[in-house]
Amino acid sequence: MAKQTYKILSVNPGSTSTKIAVYENEKELFQKKVEHDAAELSHYQTMVDQFQMRKQAIMACLEEEKFALTDLSAVAGRGGKLPPLKQGAYLVNRDMIDFLTYRPIDDHASNLGALISYEIANALNIPSYIYDAVVVDELEEIARFPGVPQMTRRASCHVLNMRAVAIKTAKDMNRKLQELNIVVSHLGGGITATVISGGRMIDVLTDEEGAFSPERAGRVPCRQLVDLCFSGKYDRNSATKLMRGKGGLVAYLGTNKALDVEEKIKNGDKNAEIIYKAMAYQTAKGIGELATVVNGNVDVIILTGAVAHSKMMTDWITERVKFIAPVTIVAGENELEALAFGVLRVLKGEETAHEFIAPS
Repeated sequence: MAKQTYKILSVNPGSTSTKIAVYENEKELFQKKVEHDAAELSHYQTMVDQFQMRKQAIMACLEEEKFALTDLSAVAGRGGKLPPLKQGAYLVNRDMIDFLTYRPIDDHASNLGALISYEIANALNIPSYIYDAVVVDELEEIARFPGVPQMTRRASCHVLNMRAVAIKTAKDMNRKLQELNIVVSHLGGGITATVISGGRMIDVLTDEEGAFSPERAGRVPCRQLVDLCFSGKYDRNSATKLMRGKGGLVAYLGTNKALDVEEKIKNGDKNAEIIYKAMAYQTAKGIGELATVVNGNVDVIILTGAVAHSKMMTDWITERVKFIAPVTIVAGENELEALAFGVLRVLKGEETAHEFIAPS
């Protein structure tokens, strides 16, 4: 019997660009990054307002590639700021489109993933999906208590890439994901970590709860933070920026680029070295923290994300956590591939897509 062939378009909108790729089963046919001019973006009040402009840019890009849209089997979009979802695929429906258009949880570029995918797919009479949206939340109940009844812990991490590398690593080990306990740490502009057990992400460290990172402050002393917020030096916006965007390496060393920091270290900058080591130290602590969730029974630790390309960083982390379990490096983010491969599993009947029902 001939092998079924599926062609899938992946759409991943970012703040100033939109990345697309077309896959034939697991083979990438081409990948493109569409840059959006900052001056043009400034004319739009919200991300949703950018919908038509971004869609037209994608269509022009596909036309340049002379790719026949009628060859597509499905379109996969980045999942946006919806209410908490289960892991895996969701068929994009009108409920989802209306929610993201009129009452998204947050104004975020990822909201455009479903909107653009649905518009392209609907015209072709094929399905569109989101996969492992940023709002996937399957935390164990015991993991939700932050110590203040007015708050609750929510899952927020690089779920798309984290689950993709976990699935890939399990396959490389000739094991089922459901059989393994895996701790994944994603090293990007923010650093997050998760523990996957029984195939589910049962606990996480968000980029506010773990290590500081190139742009995030990470976990900070609560009382000092309260004092800082009421010092009169900051308003809500500037205090938030201090924690997210101007924290971490940016605050200490004036750059969010790991390569710049490594260059400083190679040139003898001892301050840069201790700061960079501290980021590795805190990342390792987070991995150790999550290992306790499964009583230390961890089968493999995965380091992923853009900063995982830094051998200096991954070596320092590995040295501290290798006593827990073997460490695997899967550098990069590979989000377009993760979207396509997730939807491919749905088309092949290996996974079932969920239905999105908007909350009343």
